[in-house]
Amino acid sequence: MKSAAIKMLCRLLIVSLTLLPFQTVYAGMISTDKVAATASAQAERAAVIATITRAEVSSQLQAQGIDPKVAVDRVNAMSDQEVRDLAGKIDSAPAGARNSGWAWAVVIIIAVVIWYNWKR
Repeated sequence: MKSAAIKMLCRLLIVSLTLLPFQTVYAGMISTDKVAATASAQAERAAVIATITRAEVSSQLQAQGIDPKVAVDRVNAMSDQEVRDLAGKIDSAPAGARNSGWAWAVVIIIAVVIWYNWKR
């Protein structure tokens, strides 16, 4: 009885080993550049998400009809390059946003012209 069960188990193992595919796993070295790039991408993604979840940014998104959770989901769906570009734009944006200084230059020039003409 035991030998019949053992024979059946052996046959089952032989069939399963021959018919089921083997998964080959390759181990390799990971370069420092890849590790640094992955860590950098994760840090930039976290920075963009932190910016979106700030109270004033979140309220501005809601005022424009965008749910902050949807914005975070969109950031998570972005590629690493897109997140890197967006993080660079956020980091280099002036605090007042969209002000390159031209408006101040025009105001100062107009004020000088008015002052000059008033003194005459």
